[in-house]
Formats: sequence, C-alpha cells, structure tokens
Amino acid sequence: MKAATVYDVAAHAGVSIATVSRVLRRPDDVRASTRQRVLASVLALGYVPSASARGLAARRTGVLGLYFSSVDDEDEQSEAIFVQDTSVEIVVDVPDSREVRPPNLYFDEVLRGSEREAWRHGFALMVGVGRDANPADMVNDIAGRVDGMAVLAGSVPDDILDHVSRRIPVVLIAGPRRGDHHDHVSVSNLEGMRALTTHLLSRHGLTDLVYVGGPADSPDDAERYQGFVEAVEAAGLDPAALPVLRGEFSRVRARGVAETMLATGRVPRALVCGNDQMALGMLDVLIPAGVRVPEDVIVTGFDGIEAGRLSRPRLTTVHQPMVELGRAAMRAMLSRIEHPDQPPITARLPVKVLLRESSEGPAHPSPARP
Repeated sequence: MKAATVYDVAAHAGVSIATVSRVLRRPDDVRASTRQRVLASVLALGYVPSASARGLAARRTGVLGLYFSSVDDEDEQSEAIFVQDTSVEIVVDVPDSREVRPPNLYFDEVLRGSEREAWRHGFALMVGVGRDANPADMVNDIAGRVDGMAVLAGSVPDDILDHVSRRIPVVLIAGPRRGDHHDHVSVSNLEGMRALTTHLLSRHGLTDLVYVGGPADSPDDAERYQGFVEAVEAAGLDPAALPVLRGEFSRVRARGVAETMLATGRVPRALVCGNDQMALGMLDVLIPAGVRVPEDVIVTGFDGIEAGRLSRPRLTTVHQPMVELGRAAMRAMLSRIEHPDQPPITARLPVKVLLRESSEGPAHPSPARP
C-alpha cells in the first residue's frame, strides 16, 4: 500500500498544502476547526511527516543534542526557616512516608528535563555518553546530526567546543562563565555550599571539618569548594588547615576514602561532601563500622538525589533543580537557534538546603537563626 503524502492529506481535508504544513509545525497559527479537520485527515490516512523532508526545507534536523562524559553510578515536605542568600533557601526536611519514588541521579534528572523541553518544542533529543570514547570524535559526530548541543562543562576540550560552535549553538551546563562566548546554564553551587557550611559552623560550633571533593577539574566542585572556603573564613577559621579529600563524585571511591580514614583511627567531626554520591559512600562504611551519624560525625552532600532521602540517616544536602537545569539548557539553545546574534545567555538557577538527620539528628524543632 502506498504511503500517504502531504498532498493526499491536503486533498482529503480540502485545504492547501501550506495549511497542512502549518498545522503540523505551528498548530496555534491555524483556526481550531481547520486544525481539527487536517488532523482528522492525518489520522484517517495514516500520514507520517517526513523528518528528512522537513529538515531539508527548513535547513534543520529537528533534533537537539546532549553530551555527558559519563553517567553517575515531586516536592519535598519541608518547613522554611530562613534565607541565607537570595538564591538559597534553608529548610528542615521532615520525614515523610518513605515511599519509593523513581531514582533521580543527577544525569538522569538533567536528561529528563532536557527531553521534556525538547519535546515540548517539537524537537527530538539525541544523547551521547562519552565513558571511554574520545570526546572529540563523539561530539563532532553528534554535532553533524543536530541543530544545537548542550554539553556538560569540562567534559570536552575548549578547542573542540569552539570548533563545533561555528556550526551549531553550544550550551554549557554547570560551572561558572569563563569569559567564553558560549551560552551557560548552572545552579548556585557556591551560594548553596556556603549556606550549608555556614549553618554547620554556626549551629553546631564545628571547627574540625573535612571537605570531600569531586574531580580536580570539575567546575561545579570548584564552585562548591569556594563556597565552603568562604563560610570557613567568615567563621574565623583557616581553610588551608582543613583537609580536602578526593572522592571523584563516586560512591565507590568515597567508600575507599572512608575505609582509609577509619584505618588511621581519626574521623573528623564533619564530612562536607561535594555531592550526594560521595556522602552516601561515606555512610556505607561509617555506619556498619559503628560510627554514629551525626553524633560522632556529621555527613552532608550536594545534589538532592532520591537515595539521600531514603538513606539511614537521611542525608542533609543542597538540592539543585536538576530537571529544570536540563530544561533551561534546551531553552537557551532554542533561543540561540532563533536569535543567533543575541548576547551570550547566562542562567543561574537557585538551590535549597535540606537539613536532615545526618546533620541535625532525629526530627526536632527548627534550628535557631545564626
């Protein structure tokens, strides 16, 4: 049976080919009665628009790209306390039913937001995960198939990004703007970690803290560590005297760090981790070893993944809007596609500190203002 064409749909609906095209590409531009008639004809004839034909006509592929170098192994019920910074809200996150929700590792959530926003604007999403692949080869391959691409900051060499951006819009996800010409979307990493560390210092009177960081070249971790440093300095402590351990943003690597720490016989009063995965890795080792959290050591994270809400004790963390981060990246890319000469876009999304049992102990009244 011969596949229906746009000409068949136009004839069946009694409209022009241009009207069929508008219904399929910009339905809001067409009167409702006409739109319904065209869509009924599309359904009756089994017409499937040709993506390649649309791409040739519009000089676009109808596909957006998203590249990550690797993949990491519903509203919260909470009570607002005070605002540490205009971009950071601190709340006590009280226990809920502990119902199991879909897991939300960082990359999963960013991907989900990206996919939703791309689909909302009529685009498909092509995802590349580097792992052991050469990032230059993969990014160049994706760039030849999409209208624009979002890339995790620091995952691709600058010269490759500059090369790709001559052909298609490039949006960097995470990290601070570095004076480049790319569009950037990120979250308030520095402000969030500063607010959390300030709370730990002021409420718990801590002086013995260890920062557990991610990869040394991570833009996000650099900002989070800077927030830690600023809070420590504001409390009159010397950040250079406080150790920094490297867990590489990995739960497995953090377990190794915790095991080494236990072997030395010295556990600090607080472990401030640059992401939730590392904090959970610490709990994996400390709790079975009989170290009490938070009585013996406070453990905190950053990201707000679901596993931290379900851990025992539940993990104090800085929740970043991961789904919205993906959506913001797609919106910036689409804006650049439509307005290629506009100034560079910088979007910085707010975060929320969630105080839970790994720092505050069993559920209790709101902490005093610092």
